[in-house]
Amino acid sequence: MTTTGQKLYTTLTADGALTLEVVEETFPEPTGNQVLVKMEAAPINPSDLAILTSAADFETAEYSPGKVVAQMPEPFLTGQKGRHGERLEAGNEGAGTVVATGDSDMAKALMGQRVACVPGHAFSQYAIADAMMCLPLGDHDSETGASSFVNPMTALGFVETARMEGHDAIVHLAAASNLGQMLNKICLEDGMKIVNIVRRQDHVDLLREIGAMHIVNSSEKGYGESLRAAIADTGAFLGFDPIGGGQNTDKVLKAMEQVAASQMEEYSRYGSNQDKKMYMYGRLDLSPTVLTPSYGLQWCVQGWLLTPFLQRVGMETVVKMRTRVQQNLTTTFASSYKAKVNLHDMLTKDAISDYRQMKTGEKYLVTPWS
Repeated sequence: MTTTGQKLYTTLTADGALTLEVVEETFPEPTGNQVLVKMEAAPINPSDLAILTSAADFETAEYSPGKVVAQMPEPFLTGQKGRHGERLEAGNEGAGTVVATGDSDMAKALMGQRVACVPGHAFSQYAIADAMMCLPLGDHDSETGASSFVNPMTALGFVETARMEGHDAIVHLAAASNLGQMLNKICLEDGMKIVNIVRRQDHVDLLREIGAMHIVNSSEKGYGESLRAAIADTGAFLGFDPIGGGQNTDKVLKAMEQVAASQMEEYSRYGSNQDKKMYMYGRLDLSPTVLTPSYGLQWCVQGWLLTPFLQRVGMETVVKMRTRVQQNLTTTFASSYKAKVNLHDMLTKDAISDYRQMKTGEKYLVTPWS
């Protein structure tokens, strides 16, 4: 059986041309543990924008039906030299119906089921996925299950990471995001204390409504004092930062050290002996990360990625996490969307200008067949 459908590709060439285009594609038959999924919904996550838009200039781009060509500036062009000339698929996750399977028992068991999956090319009318990475959705529709992997598993991963490293409290920036809301619900359920950093009062109100206790507004005059008070109250010396650029992580590390130093019985020229750690898991801000180390010598900034984390914790923990997501899709792990677009409409100037801003609560959902 030959299966054809539309699929999005992104290509960056050495001269700086970033091309996004929807093409007609023939999809292979699934083999072994693979399944062929008719994709029905896929969210545009910040991780997708790294190859979809990056820092390219879409204001002066050339637009045509199902295609857009934008110019990538330096130093981002040179920084992505490894992908020059490569035709990349896009769309980390999504949901749809299994229409064909390989010959493994696991794959065959999914035939005809609606599943969430992580194919890496979800911006497509069909996708080949590994049955091991498929989550049966039962009675849930594809829109409900479209975001059931990246954000939920990341939020659960943060709490698991904190436990593994001996922490019972965390700091989270851009905390009113879909992921941030999930993380707060998990922390409330699991007894993990969390300091939420947001930038607007309506984000404060949003988190209050779901039961968050410690919320700090970074746009207010007394931000530093409020942050120190929240860290002192919770004992949060581990943080997660999706912003990356600027001085957000720097300010949190300073506040952690100031709290730790205030609790010392004796002065030390080396600062406190409190370990302080910030994980960066995104680059919402593409500007340089600015660190002005005044946090003593016991500090660390490190990257956090979901796939290496899942490989590290092992299958038993991963299965427990997936089961928890499946059982709470419409509560703890529910997602909302600002707009729905098909494969062609997601390449219009208005849509790109909107979703690449990655505003809190304004995620887009791609519905390939609409």
